[in-house]
Parts: sequence; C-alpha cells; structure tokens
Amino acid sequence: MRGTLSPSLGKLKFLRSLDLSNHKNLEGTVPSELSKLSHLTTLYLYFNNLKGSIPVSFQNLRKIKILHLFENHLSGKVDTNIFQHMSSLTELVVYNNRLSGRIPSSIDKLVSLKNLDFRQNNFTGRIPSTIGSLKNLVYLDLTDNQISGSIPTSIGELSKLVYLWVSQNSLSGSIPSSISKLSFLELCSLRYNNLTGSIPASIGTNTALQYLILDNNMLTGKLPKSLGNLTNLVFLVAQNNRLTGRFRLNYLGKLPSWISKMINLQELKLARTGLIGELPQWLSSMGLNRLDLSSNMLAGALPAWIGKMRSLSSLNISNNGFHSDLPMEFKNLWYLEKLDLHSNNFTGGLSSIFGRKWFSFMFIDLSYNNFFGHIDNIENLGGMDVLGTLDLSNNHLGGSIPKSLGNLDSLRILKLEKNRFTGSIPSGVINLEKIVKFDVSYNKLTGKIPPHKARFHASSFQANSGLCGSPLSPCKTA
Repeated sequence: MRGTLSPSLGKLKFLRSLDLSNHKNLEGTVPSELSKLSHLTTLYLYFNNLKGSIPVSFQNLRKIKILHLFENHLSGKVDTNIFQHMSSLTELVVYNNRLSGRIPSSIDKLVSLKNLDFRQNNFTGRIPSTIGSLKNLVYLDLTDNQISGSIPTSIGELSKLVYLWVSQNSLSGSIPSSISKLSFLELCSLRYNNLTGSIPASIGTNTALQYLILDNNMLTGKLPKSLGNLTNLVFLVAQNNRLTGRFRLNYLGKLPSWISKMINLQELKLARTGLIGELPQWLSSMGLNRLDLSSNMLAGALPAWIGKMRSLSSLNISNNGFHSDLPMEFKNLWYLEKLDLHSNNFTGGLSSIFGRKWFSFMFIDLSYNNFFGHIDNIENLGGMDVLGTLDLSNNHLGGSIPKSLGNLDSLRILKLEKNRFTGSIPSGVINLEKIVKFDVSYNKLTGKIPPHKARFHASSFQANSGLCGSPLSPCKTA
C-alpha cells in the first residue's frame, strides 16, 4: 500500500480495530479524524513513514486498549493531557520515532497499562514521579532518550514490573533502594547514564533478577555482598564506573567468592573496576559464556584450569598484568569466538591458539605482549573463515607471513606491525577481498609489494628496509 491515511477513516464510527501497519510507502500525517472512532480498541500504524505529531484529539479515544505507532517518523511534543481518558490502554508502543518534550504528566491515568515503550526518541525532562500509579505495568522502556534528573523512588511501587530499561539517558543521582520492592523484576538496565552513589545492598533481595546491567555510570563504593543472593542472575555488567574497594575479601585481592553462588551466570563484565590479584579457580566451574575483566590490575599466570571454561565464547582480559605462556589447555576452549589479550606481558608461542584442529574465532587481539616464535606453521586457518580481525602487532613474532592467511575470506583487519617477520608479503593475503586495514610496518620483510586493489598508506609498509614497490619507492632494476 502507498499513499496517505485518509481523513475519511474517521467516518467509520463503529470500527473497533484498525491495522494499517507495515506499509513502507504509507506516508503523510496521522489524521486527527481518527479520534472520532469512539469504539476503537486497537490501532496499529507501526512500520510506516508517517510524519508529524500525534494528534491532540487522540485523547478522545476512550476505549483504546492497544496503540502501536512505533517505527515511523513522528515528531514534536506529545500533549500533556493526551492520556487523560485512556484508562483502558494496556499497550503504548511508540519507539523509534522523533518525539520530543517531556513525558506527558497524564501518563499516570493509564492505570491498565502493561507495556510502555518510549525508547529511541528525543524525550527530555524527568521521569514523572507519578509513574508509580501504573500498578499493572510489566514492561517499561525509556532507553535512548534525553531524560534527566533522578530515578523517582515511586518506581518501587510498580509491583508487577518485570523489565526495566532506562539506559542511554542523562539520569543522575543514586539508584533508589525502592527498586528492591520489585519482586518480579527480571531485567534492570541502567547503563550509560550519570548515576552516582553506591549500588544499594537491598537489590540483593530481587531474587528474580536475571540481568543486572549498570555499566558506564559514575557509581562508587563496593559491589554489595548481597548480590550473591541473586542465584538466577545471568548477566552482571558493572564495568566503566568508579567502583572502589578492589572487591577484595582477602589479602590476595581476588574476585569475591560470593559471585560463585550465581550458578546461572553467563556474562560477567567488570572491566575498569580496580580488580587486583590473580584469577580465582572457582571461575572454572561457573559455565560463563562471556567474561570481561579488562583494564584492571590483575596479574600472575594464566592458569591451566582456564581450559575447563569450555562454555566461553568471549574472553577479554586485556590491559592487565598477566605474565606467562598460554597454557596448552587453552586448546579446549572450543566455542571461543572473541579473544582479547592485548596489553599484558604474555610470552611464549601461539600454538595453543592456532594449533587447534577446529576454529570459530571472529576476533583475535594479542597485540602489545611478548609472544615470540614463528607462525608460518599454521595449517588449519581455513577453519577460521569467519575471522574479521587479527591483531598480532607489537610482539616478537618471526618467520614468514603464512600464505594460509589468504584463506581468511572474512578478514577485514590484519595488523602485524612491530614484529620480526621476514620474507615477502604473500599476494593472497594483501588481496583479500574484504581487507580494509593492513599493516606490516617495522618488520624485516623483503621483496616487491604484490599488486593490490585496496589502497594502503605507505606507513603500513614503512621500516622494512628490503621492501619496495607501490606505495613505497619503486624497486631497483638490475
């Protein structure tokens, strides 16, 4: 369907349901005449190209139960009284538009509301303190707006709330302890705000919680020990805050052992949280899928028991102080897709990574370590055909650049600079179809740079005294 919404639709006085959703060519504004449909209970206009504001006259839709206007180009302020008489409304979904202004104060009249989704708009101002009136609310999503001020304590009155999303706003102040009253809460995402203060210990009573996402705020203090009561927790993400106390319960400064009580935990992200000490062995029995402890002060050897963490798909312990060879048990991490060990003091060879018979890697960053040895004996790289980034820069690796790297059809970034590679550049490697970043500078490479389609700056080849050809100086002829 293409065209615009006809004002004549308002003449269908006894219409109860109107579904004109998912017509990409349906344009124009929402006609105010739709407010004449006094018997209307459901209105679906989502996934269109509708513009303009939500008509003020929509306040006359007193029997409306479901209002879906998401994925359009609606803009402007929403009238403060628009919800005054919509006490039957159960679903209000307007995400991914361009609506602005404050959240209407009349929202407290939506006493039957179960689903409120305002994400990805331009709403400003505060979360109304009267939001606690929405006693039937199950899903609340205000993500990706410009909402400021504090989270009102009345949020704790939403006794049926299961999902709370207020991420990517400008919220400030502390996390209200009243959140602990939300006994059905399964997901709490407060990430990317300006929240301060400590994480309330009372949140440990929210035993239904499965996802606690608090990263990228300005939270201080310690992770409360009471979080150990959240045995249903699947994700715990608290990185990029100003947490202190180094989480230490003993002189070794290890991660607190109460985290091990979270038997369902799949994702643990505590980057930049001041962790010190060595990795505790209880991590090996947790069944984690994703572990991010980057940018801390962890140290010591990478233990052999890391090979028991066979559910890991992502491991990031970069920017710490680890110093050891990679244990051969590393080969047992069959499901590992993302590996980031950059900026440590790891040493030894890379056979425990590249010597496996089967690969699933999509991202590997081993840069800024002390790895050494040849990698020209890699035979199984064909199994890494989904690898997009391979960064081995700033190590002490030598030997020739493996021709088998040319089999990595998905490779976009290859960084081998500041090593001790010798020999020539394989033509199949520099001509990978998707390659956009290629750097072999500061090695000991020789010969003519193979003709290549992609444009690489001369700096990508510099400090190889034996290299010549475009984009470097032409090779000398005999």
